[in-house]
Amino acid sequence: MIGINFSQELPMTGTPVLTATVAAAVEQACLNFAAQKAARAIGRRYDAALRPTGLSNWQFTLLMMLVRDEAPTISALAQDLAVDRTTLTANLKPLERRGLLAIQADAEDRRVRRIVMTEDGRALLTEAYPLWEKAQAACAEQLGEIDYNTFRAAATALSA
Repeated sequence: MIGINFSQELPMTGTPVLTATVAAAVEQACLNFAAQKAARAIGRRYDAALRPTGLSNWQFTLLMMLVRDEAPTISALAQDLAVDRTTLTANLKPLERRGLLAIQADAEDRRVRRIVMTEDGRALLTEAYPLWEKAQAACAEQLGEIDYNTFRAAATALSA
């Protein structure tokens, strides 16, 4: 386990003594800090690449998740993206207003809602895909020679 040796900075009992040294050690060791910092930097790179389409990297991801043999339900898509249903619904609304997707009742159970990509959505996603490829290649180049399977497995383990 990765940890910080607080024994010299923090007393064994009572309130911890938080010093600049402790804060720097947390910053250096914190998986959350590193993941957030990387996510923001990566997100900016993909956002810049996708800007000509008017899609953010998150919207690109949402649309890409609709390229399936069967249109996903809101619940299933929320689970796949590790977000709650209300957050997903709020993020789908602008794409629906743009005519890139439609939310329709399931054919067998009218209470269930499925998210269907429209032809306009498919056309825009087709336009965005080469831009995504360039951003993906730039990120991969910046990472250099790493084991991408290990990287993705670690990220997936943390999101499970």
